[in-house]
Amino acid sequence: MSRYFYRMGWVLATVVVLAIAPRAMAGPAAYRSPVALVATPDGTRLYVAEHTANRVAVVDVETGAVTGHIALPASPTGLALSPTGNRLYVTAGLPNGRVYAYATDTLSRTGVFEAGHSPTAPVVGPGGARLYLCNRFGNEVLVLDTRNGARIASIPTSREPVAAAITPNGTKLVVANHLPAGAADGNYAASVVSIIDTTNNRVGATVQLPNGSNALKGVCLSPDGRYAYVTHVLARYQLPTTQLERGWMNTNALTVIDLDANTLVATVLLDNVDLGAANPWGVACTADGQRLCVAHAGTHEISVIDRPALHAKLDRLAAGEAVSDVSSTLEDVPTDLAFLVDIRRRVALPGKGPRGVVMVGQMAYAAQYFSDDLASVDLTTDRPGVKTLSLGPDIPMTQVRLGEFYAQDAGLCFQRWQSCASCHPDMRSDGLNWDLLNDGMGNPKNSKSLVLSHKTPPVMISGIRPDAETAVRAGIKYIQFAVRPEEDAQAIDAYLKSVVPTPSPQPADDAVRRGRAVFTKAECANCHSGSLYTDLTKYDVGTGIGRQADWCFDTPTLLEAWRTAPYLHDGRAATLDEVVGVCNPDDRHGITSNLTADERADLVAFLRSL
Repeated sequence: MSRYFYRMGWVLATVVVLAIAPRAMAGPAAYRSPVALVATPDGTRLYVAEHTANRVAVVDVETGAVTGHIALPASPTGLALSPTGNRLYVTAGLPNGRVYAYATDTLSRTGVFEAGHSPTAPVVGPGGARLYLCNRFGNEVLVLDTRNGARIASIPTSREPVAAAITPNGTKLVVANHLPAGAADGNYAASVVSIIDTTNNRVGATVQLPNGSNALKGVCLSPDGRYAYVTHVLARYQLPTTQLERGWMNTNALTVIDLDANTLVATVLLDNVDLGAANPWGVACTADGQRLCVAHAGTHEISVIDRPALHAKLDRLAAGEAVSDVSSTLEDVPTDLAFLVDIRRRVALPGKGPRGVVMVGQMAYAAQYFSDDLASVDLTTDRPGVKTLSLGPDIPMTQVRLGEFYAQDAGLCFQRWQSCASCHPDMRSDGLNWDLLNDGMGNPKNSKSLVLSHKTPPVMISGIRPDAETAVRAGIKYIQFAVRPEEDAQAIDAYLKSVVPTPSPQPADDAVRRGRAVFTKAECANCHSGSLYTDLTKYDVGTGIGRQADWCFDTPTLLEAWRTAPYLHDGRAATLDEVVGVCNPDDRHGITSNLTADERADLVAFLRSL
């Protein structure tokens, strides 16, 4: 710990800033919300997934004009083109997701493939015969035959695969898993990258990322397939949240993976010493391998990285040569906020919330979620030229839309290190334990989902805040270290109230029906009652340990419990089975010790169905 403090030059401070942000305006809610885009092989057209408009836009690269649309029955999540560019694949929908195939010359649908729960990030193999896609909440990658959608394989991965890229020879598929899996009360908690051997459709290697890595969003490969680049947040969750300077809570990172050896090379920070680069999302490499571009969804920028210079610097470290006062080995790089200072440019974009990124020659295009348009960045000049490609008329933000923007916007935060979404991706949990100061220091607790928080007071795991409105304002002040107008908090309240639970991937089978009866038998329903499965009361159920041995904890809603692992206040239970089993030896948290193995399995199935 002392070495970490020394290298990062930490200084305790409390800083309050007043930021300027747009105000809500009345208007319709027909937003486009572009999330992903793909370019044709000849670079003449872009296909853009408009998430909230349920369609794909076709953009002429030369003119910047929208030339057509493809209407979809559900929200698109990802796009892929066949190697020749004659067929477009679109993932969409949940819980019964689909892949929609279209002929690009006529924009007519040529096929619909079943794709399980929450398909995203489709990738076409080099020969065009196989389609790989991430089944996010099924924790698997599906392999489909592009001719008819027949399922070739289902490959288990780690938790919530959300991004993928395939090597030029098609032998390896690199998959970024969104969240850490397992318990959160140990010394290590981080997401991993799965490397799938496509010759046998199995995970051939799992690359462990640095402690605190989470919210993986994007992955791309070098043109030769030698390296993979993965974007993510790098949380310093083992420190008390006393300040933000120099990335004290969250830093933002790009991890480099050697695909020849299937090993991590280094994790590079995308922030500056005094300016965060919050919420890195899409990442893309130019075809000549000279530049990497990373979209920063929280700071509305693109980082343009000199890729050869990056690897030269990493190679010097691997050879034992110090490259700065901080970095003398590769292990030092994740704490070096100045590592990219001379080999990266931060380019401010004209819109808000860039997510997907694609390269066309020396032009970078970014899908700007909140401004409903694309940004184009010319990388050939020392001062990159930036333009906007409109996807349609401007639509004023409603209060809910503005609140969604504020929840993602690091402009609310001191030095732009993080946003609400940095610890609550998708407004859920990052799977980590944080030592927030709202109930004292030295008692870290698992990050909670914010879904239904306004309907289930009190809030925070210890119930220290009487309601979600109080918690939102305290979060702005004590976690973002900012002072904001009351209207901003009201907008965030409105947005959080609009977020609804995702349908469960657990099928409503006989096990679920039996589990409902076990739920009553075990007296779980005594506290987890009503339509929200909580009586809104705090109890000491024997789960506190150490200094918290006699603490009462909030009774959480069980809706979306299938998605909120790990469990209990300190995240010690990796699964729901552990909650009702090994973590309840004295039957204070429901009467579960007398359940048979089958009854316990049925109870877990019921809990997973909510």
